[in-house]
Amino acid sequence: MNAVVLAGDNKRDFVQLGVENKSLLPINGKPMVEYVVDALRCSSLIGKISISGPEKLLKSVLGSKVDFYAGERESMFDNITAGIRPFAGEPAVLVVTSDIPMITGEMITDFIQCSLAQEGDFCYPIVEKQLNDMEFPGVERTYVRLKEGTFTGGNITLFNPAKWEQCEELVKSLIRFRKKPLKTAKLLGFKFLLGLLLGTLPINKVEERFGSLLQIDAAAISVNYPEIGNDVDKPSDLEMVKRYFESKAKVF
Repeated sequence: MNAVVLAGDNKRDFVQLGVENKSLLPINGKPMVEYVVDALRCSSLIGKISISGPEKLLKSVLGSKVDFYAGERESMFDNITAGIRPFAGEPAVLVVTSDIPMITGEMITDFIQCSLAQEGDFCYPIVEKQLNDMEFPGVERTYVRLKEGTFTGGNITLFNPAKWEQCEELVKSLIRFRKKPLKTAKLLGFKFLLGLLLGTLPINKVEERFGSLLQIDAAAISVNYPEIGNDVDKPSDLEMVKRYFESKAKVF
């Protein structure tokens, strides 16, 4: 299994911290993106790694830890397209954002194994709100209420590269509205929107709707590690991550 890291994001909130790209934010003296790449390298299921983002900056930090530097494009969709190009002939590829530094190799391995067991074209992790609140109390996340419970999504996916470009139009819209569940629901139809508002949609119906629109087999993977979805989007998130690592260091 090969992996793509998305590091093409630049947040104004972090310019004052002296970094040109959000992925290079220092956490305990180590760039955030390096935590993600190191976690991938710690998974026994990961082979080669490609990264989308500012090539010169990233190469100066990551060097030979990454196999392919895909450069930076204008949109997330184009960054993913460039990142997966070296793996176009593979049956599946893992895509992970560079802003989830709390992820570990064990989490990556488990997600891949669960996804492969589903045999889907597109696999996406979901985490129960209760679990996230227990591990990260007070941290704001975007949640969706479904029949089985209230969930947030992760920042990692596994999908079939051969099916990627056929999904372009809808995927671009889903990326644009990825933190706006009601707008996402509108793309998927009125009945879907109503079910979302009422919290009556079962997970399998969400999978079926996404699958029918994209003409793929979609699967939601329920995981028990909220670190997979807690990304660094603002300074308060960065402070939370630093506290997390400090607490882990005290345990050991």
